[in-house]
Amino acid sequence: MTDIRTFMNENRGLAIELEKLLTSIKAMAPQNGGDGESEKCAALKKWLFLHGFEHLEQYDAPDSRVSSGVRPNLVATIPGQSDEHTVWSIAHMDVVPTGDLKLWNTNPWECVEKDGLLYGRGVEDNQQGLVSGVLAALYFIKNKITPAYTVKLLFAADEECGSDLGMVWLLKNTELFKKQDLILIPDGGDPKGETIEIAEKNLMWLRVHVFGKQTHGSRPDSGANACLAASELALKINGLEKVFDKRDPLFEPPYSTFQPTMRLKNVDGINIIPGEDVSCFDCRILPCYTLAQVKEKVDEICSEVEKKYGVKIEYEVPQKSESPASPADAPVVRKLAEALKKVHGIDAKCIGIGGGTVAAELRREGIDAAVWSTLDDQAHQPNEYCKVENLLADAMTLVEMFR
Repeated sequence: MTDIRTFMNENRGLAIELEKLLTSIKAMAPQNGGDGESEKCAALKKWLFLHGFEHLEQYDAPDSRVSSGVRPNLVATIPGQSDEHTVWSIAHMDVVPTGDLKLWNTNPWECVEKDGLLYGRGVEDNQQGLVSGVLAALYFIKNKITPAYTVKLLFAADEECGSDLGMVWLLKNTELFKKQDLILIPDGGDPKGETIEIAEKNLMWLRVHVFGKQTHGSRPDSGANACLAASELALKINGLEKVFDKRDPLFEPPYSTFQPTMRLKNVDGINIIPGEDVSCFDCRILPCYTLAQVKEKVDEICSEVEKKYGVKIEYEVPQKSESPASPADAPVVRKLAEALKKVHGIDAKCIGIGGGTVAAELRREGIDAAVWSTLDDQAHQPNEYCKVENLLADAMTLVEMFR
């Protein structure tokens, strides 16, 4: 049987080959101008079969917006000695758009290797986690080792746009996951690979539409300034940071944030008082508060501003997420911490994050999950890169997790 470290070094080229294949296929959601993950999923499925994966199942979520009509979720299984629980590694196939191409030094849809780094859109987010899981599974396949417990790799759809046709759909329409499963999500981490994410802040996006009365800039008395009302509204919503003011050192920053972000164009001239104004807010709230509590305060603020400025305010919530934390002593967290210590001598620590992963969907269903990886946090950036050594090191950790 090949030593783990030797195996990873011998299969370095195979990992890069798979990264190059995946990067060459644009797998973006229709909201991002793409045609979904079907082409990428088919290429991945073919590659896995050619390299010895015998148990592949595809779960298709219907989506009429894409040419294939579906958003595929692929599961590869390595049967274990026991099915008492399953050990999962969950990655996603979809990527985000490239952004301004002038900011890229290479073609983002061609994986370029240079000085131990792989450049291209998706090479880190989330292909590093995807490929490290595949490489770890190949260790068992090529060495003809049966793991103690069944191992499953999930390659999910739609993560970048909310997971409604990925993890959310799978939880509603399948019985893939059990509460006793050990679920690892290599989709977030730090350059040393020492942090294990066990909690996410609750998320609420707001899109607020203020309706006033347009008038001439010299006659504010004859109108209702929607821009002025929206400005006070923004300050008051931002002020909720002092209302929901508890702190939790698990997170960075350790407090809830209520930040005004995007604001749409209102009028075409400086001498026009706007009759309408649309502004947006990104709210990241500590799990000790519920979104219902936040919404109640937002409603109070809207009512106050309406009365003060004589305007009408409506808002929608384009995205929201609310989930409990996984315990710091959950089996998957303990197992991962033990693997990091054994393989790399790392003393892991638990953290919470303000961002979102599919772990939130699982935790809402009472299923513990741990998010971890060794990466430089290049997600969504121009010149996104993946360190090959990080990918191989993570694959070694996963081998220990799987066995």
